[in-house]
Amino acid sequence: MRFDEGAELDTSQVDDRRRGGIGGRVAAGGGGVGIIGLLLYLVLSQLGGSGPSNPLPDGLPGLGAGQSADDTQISQSCQSGRDANTKLDCEVVAVDNSLDTYWASSLAGSGQTYRKPRITFFNGGVNSACGSASSETGPFYCPADREIYIDLRFFQELEQRFGAKGGPFARAYVIAHEYGHHVQNLLGTSRRVQAGVTGPTSGSVRLELQADCYAGVWAKNASTTPGPSGRPLISDVTDADVGAALDTASRIGDDFIQSELGGGRVDASQFTHGTSEQRQKWYLTGYQSGNQTSCNTFDTRELG
Repeated sequence: MRFDEGAELDTSQVDDRRRGGIGGRVAAGGGGVGIIGLLLYLVLSQLGGSGPSNPLPDGLPGLGAGQSADDTQISQSCQSGRDANTKLDCEVVAVDNSLDTYWASSLAGSGQTYRKPRITFFNGGVNSACGSASSETGPFYCPADREIYIDLRFFQELEQRFGAKGGPFARAYVIAHEYGHHVQNLLGTSRRVQAGVTGPTSGSVRLELQADCYAGVWAKNASTTPGPSGRPLISDVTDADVGAALDTASRIGDDFIQSELGGGRVDASQFTHGTSEQRQKWYLTGYQSGNQTSCNTFDTRELG
């Protein structure tokens, strides 16, 4: 996967709340988010679901929703696809631009109105309309303010702790999954799910698998979806790229997390996201069809 180096980027929907300015690629062997907090969140909550409620670590006040973000640096740093090919934050901006264009067109085709989510980059901790969160929460979507929050060090954690292959298309899967939750919020799907109910056929699992499927739908159309300048941002999507995304999906399945990172015992009654096999299946379902109508996780008895 590559970004068209001459294509323009639009950073107008990005709120940059990172302390210490913007950063480039995450350095190998660096800090990364805490695995324990991330693990608990993945097992007990919803990655990209209704948002966090856990408090910030002691001494880490975070940035309140009323505080202004400094977006000047990122708007200067992330101007073209060339920047997206060399800087992690610009890569995420480019993926966001592509996702916005795709979903605006797709929903318009079915008579729906699309509204862009905002994207917040943060380090350490952040306050959202869904509550406060530390980096250990991982990326999440807050339906109350229609905003996606992400500490970019999460991608490093996926590779170093979870053993994911990584790469730009795998990272794009994570972002596209969060956009899937935004689409569910716009369509009213999220309101069909009763909070706190877990299990292999729960509404929570169906919601997460549908977001995976929506991510696959976008992935299928990514190389033909134009960016802000009218030319496709993404090119050269290979089978290896899709394989990396599927590998990432397998690393955040409930069964993998419980067995490999949570003590070895798998308890299906606590499933909130679906198994690794299911997450791969539904991402692939979306990718193979390229159409959101294939993502009927609420209308099928068998989830995979």
